[in-house]
This record gives sequence, C-alpha cells and structure tokens, in this order.
Amino acid sequence: MGLSLRRTSAITAVLLLAIGLSACSSSKTKTKTAASTPTTAAAASISATSFTSDFSAMAQLKSLAAQGKGKIGVLLPDTTTSARYVNFDAPYLAKAFQAAGLTTSDFKVDNAQGKASTMQTQAEADITEGASVLVIDALDSGSGAAIEANATSKGVKVIDYDRLVKGGTAGRVYVSFDNVSVGKLIGQGEVDCISAWNVAKPNVLVMDGDPTDNNASQFSQGYNGVLKPFFDNGSYVKVGEPAGTWTPSVAQTTFSQQYTAHPNINSVVTPNDDNANAVISYLQSKQIKAKSFPTTGQDASLSGLQNILKDYQCGTVYKPVYTEAQAAAAIALYLRAGQTAPSTLLNGTTRDTTANADVNSVLLTPVWVTAQNMASTVVKDGAVKASDLCVSAVASACSTNGIS
Repeated sequence: MGLSLRRTSAITAVLLLAIGLSACSSSKTKTKTAASTPTTAAAASISATSFTSDFSAMAQLKSLAAQGKGKIGVLLPDTTTSARYVNFDAPYLAKAFQAAGLTTSDFKVDNAQGKASTMQTQAEADITEGASVLVIDALDSGSGAAIEANATSKGVKVIDYDRLVKGGTAGRVYVSFDNVSVGKLIGQGEVDCISAWNVAKPNVLVMDGDPTDNNASQFSQGYNGVLKPFFDNGSYVKVGEPAGTWTPSVAQTTFSQQYTAHPNINSVVTPNDDNANAVISYLQSKQIKAKSFPTTGQDASLSGLQNILKDYQCGTVYKPVYTEAQAAAAIALYLRAGQTAPSTLLNGTTRDTTANADVNSVLLTPVWVTAQNMASTVVKDGAVKASDLCVSAVASACSTNGIS
C-alpha cells in the first residue's frame, strides 16, 4: 500500500508539472496575441465610409500590409464599355496599394481588352508569379467563375470587383456600389426629369445593360421598381424594353429601330453615359430639341456631364471610383494577411442566384449628379477637371452652375 501511495504521489507530481507547463505555454500564446492586437485594432477601424479622395485611410493598413504574403493581381475587363477602367480604376487601385505601403512588385493591374481568354491568361500568369489574391472584374460570369475556380483550387483568394460573378467560388468577397440603389437613382432621375421638362404623356423606352452582367440586372431592378407604379396607373406608357448591351453603337442601333417603330417615344431610360451619348447623338440627328426628351446615365463621364449641361441628359449616377478602389485594396490586404475583414467594412451581402448563396460584400453609396450639384461632387472630387468640362457649348452652363 505504501508503494502504491508513492506511485500515486509520483504520478500526481508529473501531472502537476504538465499542468504548470501547459499554463506557461498558454500564457505565452495569450501574450503573443495581445502583442498583435494593436495591428488588428488599427485595421478594424476601417469602414465602408472611411475612404476619401486623399487616400488617407489606407495608411491605417500599413501594418496589415506588412504581415501579408504574395502578390495581388487585379484583372480589369476592357477599355470600351466605360472609360473609367483606364482613367480611374487602374490608377486608383495602384494608389491605394501604395498608400498602404506596398511596392509595385507587390501588385499588378492588367486589362483584358474585352477578351475573356486574355483575362484567363493574365490570371494564370499572376498565379504563376505567386499571387495570393486576385481582384476580378469579370467580363461575364461564365469566364469569371472558371477563373475563380482555378484560383481557389490553388489556394488563391478571390474578390469580385464591381461586378458579381454568378456561380463564383465560395468564400469570395464582393466590392461594389449598391447597384439596386444605382438603378433607383436612374429611375427617380427619369421621373423628376419628365416632370421638370414638362413631357406630356410620357412614352418611355427602357434600355438595359448587357444581360450577362449581374450589375445590369440589379440596375434594371432598381429603375423598373421606381417606374412600375407610373406604368401601372397609366400616367406613363412603357413602349418596350429591348435586349440590353454595353456597346454604344449597338445601343444606338437598338434605339433607332425602336424609335422608327414607335415614333411616339419621348423619354428613354439609358443605363450609362456612353449608351446615353449614342442615343443623344441619334436624337440630335433628328433635330430633337434640348430639354424635351429625357435620357439618363451612369458613370459621370465627361460626355455624360456635358450632355447634362446641354440639357439633353437629366443626370448621371456618380460612383466615386476612389472609394471602390480603396475598399477592394483593403479587402485584398486582409485576405493577403490571412485575416477576415471587420464587419464595419463588410457592410452587407449580395445574393448570388446561380450559386444560391449570399456573398459577403462591401456596398458603397452612389450619388445622383445634375447640373446643380456637379461642382460640389465630381468637380470637387477631381473626377473631372473644370477645364476639360467647361468648353465651348457648355461654358455658359458651367458659369451658371458655379463650375470653375
């Protein structure tokens, strides 16, 4: 019995020693975690409303950037559907990464020039060069999903930038503006303009963007939702809603065909500035007077803003690309460092109807721009220079609206 007691005592001592060592180990882990807390806390103060035109918020992510590994590859779609990708997205994304402390060897921005096969090649090259994150603005969901599946199979994290990839990989993050709200602004802009321009018996043609683009579907949801009560009560007539496109020349052909078939059309919902400009050019060829035939737009392009000042376009949706670029860069830095972005940044979800899943999202706020607030929005932010905007035919309108 004495031997048994001695054995019991020895076992107890070993157990106590093990517990003591475990406690020391646990204490060291907690200390290490505590030491890394300031970095996480600083980064966690970033929210979807943090991003300003001076890119100052990105400096909060320098320590996060220092923790990350691998290159960030950015894949932009084209240079034709919107001038924004060259003029704004590419330089703003580069500026955001650099403001967070990355060098040009840590990221790469490519443009697929409208070819899905080119984007696929660019994605594979990025992965081969050690990319740990891909930021993808896919040309269409099919090709985008294939790129994402390949990237995910190789351990590369994925961000859907500006356009949601339907059927994309699980666990991705979507960064964009609230696209249904974009559509609502377009719809309300049409309604307000029909009233302000005294359009009698509005016969409205609704034009959409490319149906393969999930954004176009969300825009349509927004503006059709605003217009439906007017169609339902008979105060407006919906003449039609032909197949959509983002190609201005195709949009012009579509409109001319509709206008020939339905010469009673006196209002049109156009989903972006480039398509609106194509429609306006056609209207001008038919000697349609200014301030008589409402059109709408999106992207706050130079041509769109000038058409507004000429009273051929009611307004445009301004989506400050510098906010979207910074939000995407911030998410990329979290993923690159193996961390989850805070809920202040991931401020919503977007439904992927193909995958039947909600995608964690950063949803940014769009702004409706007219001649009256142009100076305080796009000009103030530097999205367009007054010297470029206020030329010849619109110089007087700029002066009237305080744009200088």
